Amino acid sequence: MTELAPYFRLHVFFCTNQRGADDPRGCCADKGAVALRDHLKQRVKQAGLKGVRVNNAGCLDRCSLGPVLVVYPDGIWYGADSIADIDQIVDQHLLGGKPVERLQLRPEDRQRRRPAP
Repeated sequence: MTELAPYFRLHVFFCTNQRGADDPRGCCADKGAVALRDHLKQRVKQAGLKGVRVNNAGCLDRCSLGPVLVVYPDGIWYGADSIADIDQIVDQHLLGGKPVERLQLRPEDRQRRRPAP
């Protein structure tokens, strides 16, 4: 059997989940995820990145680390707080092919580690 090429070269899932104010986990939407996702989509379009798709995601189960996005097939998870973070992900990872180390989330992370840029 021949292996099929993926439909998208990169698929970015961006959590925009919304929870009630009484939920102790919080949610990415309350941390500005929708505006950051919109900026990401705009940057991908402006850059003319063919084969790159940005989608809304429901809860990615990393609420305390949000806003959270994941890039597949690379399997790189990011916590992004600002437009500057999104721009760096686009420029360095999506365009340049090199993950942004300072924004990456590790499987064992339970809270954000934010070293200086």
